[in-house]
Amino acid sequence: VQLQASGGGLVQAGGSLRLSCATSASIFTRYAMGWYRRAPGKQRELVAVITSGGTTNYADSVKGRFTISRDNARNTVYLQMNSLKPEDTAVYYCSARLVTVYWGHGTLVTVSS
Repeated sequence: VQLQASGGGLVQAGGSLRLSCATSASIFTRYAMGWYRRAPGKQRELVAVITSGGTTNYADSVKGRFTISRDNARNTVYLQMNSLKPEDTAVYYCSARLVTVYWGHGTLVTVSS
């Protein structure tokens, strides 16, 4: 299973970035897609998840700033990140979960103060 994540980079505090994660149709149509992150010195944590039916869930720390969405035509899930803060700096990982969890390679997001 391939999860192709992209979109990370360096941004100033208050800025925006959009992460993308593409996978195969067989995965995308059945699995809940999510974004996790691991900040330096911390454990990996859930950022946002969206089910195959479109139900979303967010970590409290990103509610109102981040939006997860899915494009069924492109088999791609997005994470729109607005009002970024230095504490959002982390490696962000795309995941696909049904019973098994699949992980993509991380993409680094760095927010400068």
